[in-house]
Amino acid sequence: MLRRTLALLVTNVALGAALVAGITATPAAAQTLPPSAFATTLTYDDSYAAEFKDEVAAAVQIWNSAVSNVQIVKAQPGQRANIRILADNGWPRATLGPVRSYGSVTVWMGRTAVNQGYNVVRIATHELGHSLGLPDRRTGLCSDLMSGSSAPVSCANAQPSSAERAAVERNYSGWYGTKVDNKPVVITDAAGK
Repeated sequence: MLRRTLALLVTNVALGAALVAGITATPAAAQTLPPSAFATTLTYDDSYAAEFKDEVAAAVQIWNSAVSNVQIVKAQPGQRANIRILADNGWPRATLGPVRSYGSVTVWMGRTAVNQGYNVVRIATHELGHSLGLPDRRTGLCSDLMSGSSAPVSCANAQPSSAERAAVERNYSGWYGTKVDNKPVVITDAAGK
């Protein structure tokens, strides 16, 4: 029994060492793994999102389809959430990330922009973009998700551009074992601000 246990232990240690050596010695080996193998998983809580829950779920799906280094999943009851979604009567706004699996940020789904006719899924996807580390880029272009309210009210594009997707992928590429304490920055997406 002892001999079998020792043999199993030696085999497991050897396999672990070979895996680590293969990944560190040849970065190409890590590239053969599925892109989501080392993805950061973030949780969100929409219990205070009021009438915006469906649009938030659509925005989460858009980001999950657009990037592979980070995935967003709904927090289970009692589970700590990295992203809290709240509905209020102000302008949409969010804490600027990128949030990590040990941190938390807030997204406010402001009714002011919705009442002015801005697309709700675009708002939710844009605000989640802030949580993933994307600042506003007031280009006025509908094709730029992070142009926010500088794009026309009629803009319904909720898809991040290739540059925005690449920026999020960079924000979540690599290992983040240490916590960096920064003062949170809340970005308000009011028109003209």
